Amino acid sequence: MELQKAAGFGTTKDGKEAQLYPLENESGMKAYVTDYGASLVRLYVPDQNGEFRDVVLGYKDVSGYEQGDGGMGASVGRSANRIGGAKFCLHGTAYELDQNDNGNNLHSGYDYYQKRIWTVDSRSRNAVTFVLHSPDQDQGYPGALDMHVTYSLDEENTLNIHYEAVPDQDTVINMTNHSYFNLNGHDSGTAMNHKLTLLADAFTPADAQSIPTGEIRSVEGTPMDFRNAKALGEDIDADYEPLIFGDGYDHNWVLNNNGKFEKVAEVTAEESGITMEVYTDLPGIQLYTANFLDHEPGKDGVCYEKRSGVCLETQYYPDAVHHENFPQPLCRKGEKYDTRTAYRFLVR
Repeated sequence: MELQKAAGFGTTKDGKEAQLYPLENESGMKAYVTDYGASLVRLYVPDQNGEFRDVVLGYKDVSGYEQGDGGMGASVGRSANRIGGAKFCLHGTAYELDQNDNGNNLHSGYDYYQKRIWTVDSRSRNAVTFVLHSPDQDQGYPGALDMHVTYSLDEENTLNIHYEAVPDQDTVINMTNHSYFNLNGHDSGTAMNHKLTLLADAFTPADAQSIPTGEIRSVEGTPMDFRNAKALGEDIDADYEPLIFGDGYDHNWVLNNNGKFEKVAEVTAEESGITMEVYTDLPGIQLYTANFLDHEPGKDGVCYEKRSGVCLETQYYPDAVHHENFPQPLCRKGEKYDTRTAYRFLVR
């Protein structure tokens, strides 16, 4: 199978050309990723009838990704999710970050990784590696590094995402992917009928600004219990403080994988018959039910509404830098940050 050419994906406000790179495996599954934010734009997977459906929300060209603030398909870094008070201390030195979320730091502040053009380091028919140079003090973080993000499709209909970097100082790194999935198709409306299983016995409750309190709470007897498959919408509007604070699910679960690359979640859509399995070696996963999408103009003429997708963002726990009982997102000088997440699609 020949290597397909990249296609133009529009021009940024400052005149930079964005490109769209196609990936394909032997069975016809296709992914399209852009160098703007190393973002996943389209993902075509077969349904129970053998028809291909695009199962990720996205925009038609780079202008949508520039204007949108939902992080669709984005490679998020240097540190994904929230850091309370927009500051942290490392080895006795205080680091100030952008206060871009109620006085806190969300997804590393205003100069987002997902709002930059990345360089293509290598590509093949079924894989592409993007690289972004992040200098010392970038977004307020110590240490320079080259962040590599590799997307690849294997013959088991798995989209693999591999993150690699070696900082020249001790620093915080917590990369994730912020794709919104709808397994009935990106244009099919609500995703709250999807059934979710999470291999997690606990979650990290947060305050009204979504900053974890430091507690690790059992999911037993709560609406946060997805150890057995349950529709996302079944308990989402329950009278439970974490759900009220988040206007739905927008929380971190404590995974049972003990740092090993294992299956940690499964989502099934009955209408399409598509099941998505999630694998990672990271300790946490943020379940986000698109609570704040509001008539967002997307690709193919579709407007995305509240809860029309589900994000499963593998990660270190939010605000871990302020909680010694959480696994720490510290990467030491000269050591390799090396983590993988995979989304496998099948029909049962």
